[in-house]
Amino acid sequence: MPRGTDRPVLMQGNEACARGALAAGVRFFAGYPITPSSEIAEILAEVLPGVGGRFIQMEDEIASMAAVIGASLAGVKSMTATSGPGFSLMQENIGYAAMAEIPCLIVQVQRAGPSTGLPTSPAQGDVMQARWGTHGDHPAVVMAPSSVRETFDLTVECVNWSERLRLPVILLTDEVVAHMRENVTLPGPGELAVYERPRPELPPGDPAFLPYKPGPDEVPPMASFGCGYRYHVTGLHHDQRGYPIHEGHEAGELTRRLCRKVERRRSELERVEWIGPGGARGPQPPPGWPPAGRPATVVVSYGSTARGAEAACELAREDGREVALLRLVTLWPFPDAALAKAAELAGGSGEILVVEMNLGQVFLEVIRVAAGRTAVRHFGRVDGELITPEEIAAVIPRSRGTR
Repeated sequence: MPRGTDRPVLMQGNEACARGALAAGVRFFAGYPITPSSEIAEILAEVLPGVGGRFIQMEDEIASMAAVIGASLAGVKSMTATSGPGFSLMQENIGYAAMAEIPCLIVQVQRAGPSTGLPTSPAQGDVMQARWGTHGDHPAVVMAPSSVRETFDLTVECVNWSERLRLPVILLTDEVVAHMRENVTLPGPGELAVYERPRPELPPGDPAFLPYKPGPDEVPPMASFGCGYRYHVTGLHHDQRGYPIHEGHEAGELTRRLCRKVERRRSELERVEWIGPGGARGPQPPPGWPPAGRPATVVVSYGSTARGAEAACELAREDGREVALLRLVTLWPFPDAALAKAAELAGGSGEILVVEMNLGQVFLEVIRVAAGRTAVRHFGRVDGELITPEEIAAVIPRSRGTR
């Protein structure tokens, strides 16, 4: 078991991800090297055998995802790590894991695209792919860290949610967060909440055992292959025995249940951080902000871009502008409640400014939630360069209609 650190240690984001996976109990990794995620595979290739785990480099990302699914079915917490082109290849098997309810972690370190793009440059162009990349209506949990320590924490959290919900969960980071180094102090094993997948209460061979009979939380218990339980696993719509079905009502109810098990946990999953004047931070807007009668701007950002956005808000406040940052930690399910609050605070005289390294992906979701209650603007770059605080501060308005 990896140990914590009792003093700050200079650590890279990808290393923090690998260590977080180990701390959460991941003991199988299958993947194919791809910039800018390769350090995760390199670290786990070295460390996993020493903790009783297994690492395997597959011939491509399609096979990698298939191996992760197989290891998880055998009862082992499993993961892979990739970037844009590899993530595209994984989509069919991600859909299979969603339908068959197979827990696993997928780390997607974004780089500029499309296609092979700029392999060593940052981007945030895969937000919608993380939600809708695989076909059909399916549930999705996606989280986006902004720092090295948060990469560790969210890796643990993503593994936990994958196990609790029997779901492929995505940690969506980017090249800057993955490769920057920061001083971090990590918790020890006893300080972490680590969850395991639900297990059957009925013994192997009991005829009453139904592998896809959901519990009260909509999640079926999961029996490991090789432990005496026999059941059928398929990507087809299936009944509670795991056998394919063709009856429309039953198939539709399965799809709805798969989505319900995430939707009913929105209040736990939707994580945001408000950052306001005086360094006030928390899951709720700063008390008393904005002052009555002052037009306000809420800057919405995530991942590495949120670091620049935070500095930009400080610059704007020095210039007398009313502004706060809403940093999205969870991207999917989209934190509607927090964005609705942002629209309320900005009101008719203020605005929401969405800052991201793409041409407008979270922006479209913000427009949906704002529903005309406040103005929504977008500021982005797609040239493989970080958006600087000065660039963001320059587009934060002094008052409604001023640019």
